[in-house]
Amino acid sequence: MGQFFETIPEYLMTWILEQKMFWVATSPLSASGHVNVSPKGGLYFGLLDDKTFWYMDLTGSGSETIAHLHEPDNGRITVMFNSFEGPPRIVRLFGHGSVLERGGVHEGGGEAFDDFVKKHDLQVLPSSRSIIIVKVHQVASSCGYSVPYYEFKNFRNTLNETFAKKEEKFEQGKSQESRERYWAFKNAYSVDGLPGMKIGYKTGKQEGIAPIKKMVGPMAPRAYHNSRGFGLWALVLVAVLSAICGAFFQPLLLATLQGIFGSSTS
Repeated sequence: MGQFFETIPEYLMTWILEQKMFWVATSPLSASGHVNVSPKGGLYFGLLDDKTFWYMDLTGSGSETIAHLHEPDNGRITVMFNSFEGPPRIVRLFGHGSVLERGGVHEGGGEAFDDFVKKHDLQVLPSSRSIIIVKVHQVASSCGYSVPYYEFKNFRNTLNETFAKKEEKFEQGKSQESRERYWAFKNAYSVDGLPGMKIGYKTGKQEGIAPIKKMVGPMAPRAYHNSRGFGLWALVLVAVLSAICGAFFQPLLLATLQGIFGSSTS
């Protein structure tokens, strides 16, 4: 039977920290945007208290979570854990996420990546690109009776090894192997065209790096449209319609006013 909490109970905090992987789900505000679900593995996550979860975000070919959390008025995020051994359990952390980009600076007086790492004595990997912090406002725990059993064998090291080699090549003088150039190429935008890593976007502009094209076919997004706001085309349309309506109704309004006030003064 499902249970809901406003904060993470102590027994669930202990259980969460024992897990080997979790999933992160985010979505853009646009109704036509694509919902993203990302698996995360490793020991690069933790709890600051009973309503604050964090994880070390490692570099990958996409940047959906970062883009969705950076989007103004967004920040929605759900983190899900489930047990593959022992008693069945699924835990979801619903909250609002923020991004501390590696190489980023303080924004609005907020904490930066390096500050967080130093404060909490964290290990930074060659693949580390940001820290995601989730302010939890609701916790859901359910049975997970249909989740199969799996035996944990080991963590994969391929990602860390790949970026360790890139870092080594960069230090040897190969500037094209920099993390920032990779972020500019693959992490500057989401699949819907939302801005992703700010440092990736900045590097791309400075060094003339065109971002990789994502999604294919006739249904692939061409431009991002936030359904909660008005685009430039909508504002132009309103202005044109206002002008047309004004030109059409103004003579009629003047004639009506003249008729009213003219007859009252005769």
